[in-house]
Amino acid sequence: MDWIQQIINGISLGSIYALIALGYTMVYGIIRLINFAHGDVFMVGAFIGFYAIKYAGLGFFPALIIAMVICALLGVVIERIAYKRLRNASRIAALITAIGVSLLIEYGTIYLRGAQPEAFPQVLPSESFHFLGATISSTSLFILCVSVVLMIILQFIVRRTKIGKAMRAVSHDAEAARLMGINVDRTISATFAIGSALAGAAGVIFGIYYTKIEPLMGVIPGLKAFVAAVLGGIGIIPGAAIGGFVLGLVETLVSALGYSNWRDAAAFIILILILIFKPSGILGKNTREKV
Repeated sequence: MDWIQQIINGISLGSIYALIALGYTMVYGIIRLINFAHGDVFMVGAFIGFYAIKYAGLGFFPALIIAMVICALLGVVIERIAYKRLRNASRIAALITAIGVSLLIEYGTIYLRGAQPEAFPQVLPSESFHFLGATISSTSLFILCVSVVLMIILQFIVRRTKIGKAMRAVSHDAEAARLMGINVDRTISATFAIGSALAGAAGVIFGIYYTKIEPLMGVIPGLKAFVAAVLGGIGIIPGAAIGGFVLGLVETLVSALGYSNWRDAAAFIILILILIFKPSGILGKNTREKV
């Protein structure tokens, strides 16, 4: 019966990876950029939630909304200052810039507040439910529900709203979208804002789930979320969600089998296998690219 509990834990962890991976895949789908600073936006969201709960005395949902709003603004600022001028530059230039922005956020945070970790306040009731002999944490179920609701809202925005249609048009052909009257710059900024808001939400959820946060916490989850995006099919929104859930389940099951030291390595082994056998990902299709 412990397997049921481990599966629930894996899905909850996977939902965090999925929220971060959605930001990666949205940005890549629009401007073909791997935004490696995205994991650090996730870290900033965790600290904003921490300060909102501990010092402002707010509850979970107000802290979550504040973190999402501030991270959305941070994402727009990063895009406008660091990436906008590099849209026609080589991909290696954009990649190096993304790494530089990542390091700037990490060590800027350390300069402002120090490198010491913080214990995230407990704002959710901690209860346990018994199902088929397994003990399931209420926190895990709550995190899963919040993550799924955010993913449904994202899907609604992309499929049913004007900005979502503009995002899909720019992703398909930016020049044609510009000729049709779509403001491409505003659409790209909106994409960064939405993806960064999801990363901020993931940071708050991560803090509640693991309780410990620190300025370099975004490195490994950010890389794993990138693996999840590649696993599902980079540039495909449902693929990023699926990849996140699969990665969370794999990590949890590896730990349950007694190989917890291989937990982090499992994500990168999956990345290597995907790149070898199906580089387009689970939902991706092989396409020819003219060079």
